Amino acid sequence: MAGVVVERLGKRYNDAWVIRGLDVTVDDGEFVSLLGPSGCGKTTTLRIIAGFVRPTEGRVIVEGRVLSTPEWQVPPERRGMAMVFQSYAVWPHMTVFQNVAYPLRCRRVTRRELELRTRRALELVRLQQVADRYPGELSGGQQQRVALARALVGEPAVLLLDEPLSNLDARLREELRDEIAELQRRRGFTVLYVTHDQVEAMAMSDRVAVMREGQIEQIGSPQEVYEKPRTPFVAGFVGRASFLEGEAVAWQEGRVQVVLGDGQQVEVPWAEPLRGPVWLCVRPEWVVSDVAGELRGRVVRRVYRGDRVDCVGDVPGGRLLWTVGVGQAPALGEEVSFRIVRCAVYPRTALSTSEGREAI
Repeated sequence: MAGVVVERLGKRYNDAWVIRGLDVTVDDGEFVSLLGPSGCGKTTTLRIIAGFVRPTEGRVIVEGRVLSTPEWQVPPERRGMAMVFQSYAVWPHMTVFQNVAYPLRCRRVTRRELELRTRRALELVRLQQVADRYPGELSGGQQQRVALARALVGEPAVLLLDEPLSNLDARLREELRDEIAELQRRRGFTVLYVTHDQVEAMAMSDRVAVMREGQIEQIGSPQEVYEKPRTPFVAGFVGRASFLEGEAVAWQEGRVQVVLGDGQQVEVPWAEPLRGPVWLCVRPEWVVSDVAGELRGRVVRRVYRGDRVDCVGDVPGGRLLWTVGVGQAPALGEEVSFRIVRCAVYPRTALSTSEGREAI
């Protein structure tokens, strides 16, 4: 297996920088996801690592070996990597077995080795029973497993996955997501996974790198990125969050007092001294309905989720999202009191009003 190091990576098309100054290290056997909105540069990053695109700046290193620089690069087929794309990219005129065996056939391995390794790859993705079928006879999930088996058959040091589940329905996505994660844990290969789906990234990864406009805003474990978002963008993109506008007026012993819109004052935990205009970032589970709560608002929306009800309330400083049990949901228009038991606090200059409200 191999670790991947990306140093000061940049890619420019004409005068537009798609990636600029990107640094990331993926340890041997680690599963790292590049998470971000469309156009943030995550697929370009993956294609540079794979060798399909040459960088404008920086370099790519695998196992101490430089594979890409602006001046030269090692061809994709000599990098010891495999890539699975968003589209299945399986050949319709070949059987499942023939599709998976194709990379070995190109390497001219012996017939016995080809047979053995292809069968082993099919067993890994549970397709041995359909080896003689054609792609047109398979479901979407099975076709994506064919693409995955074809990537694994060459026993790559690094597996690159570019939104491989986005064309599948929700149930198939969840099933194959768990299978890929389990397969990686059992085999221990290094994975770089590109996705815009935060659930995929959080469920599968050892670490998540949140990208924005060609740079990494934050990289850390799924729990760290969710519970301690470094920037308002990360807080709004990973998970659900409400942003309330206020003024930090006092801080003492790990708690900050914030005055919201109509003069209501809340005291929330925050480790660092802070004063001035702020945004309070609040996850739904960080809000508790409490008759004695210091924050009051009126319910303006309810969404039934089966096992819970999402409620949105108009409160001083913005709108607040919280979740309650099905039998505990307040009525539309009802006045409710809250306690904020946890939050993240950002200087208000770090986030526009529109961004904050869209994060709900």
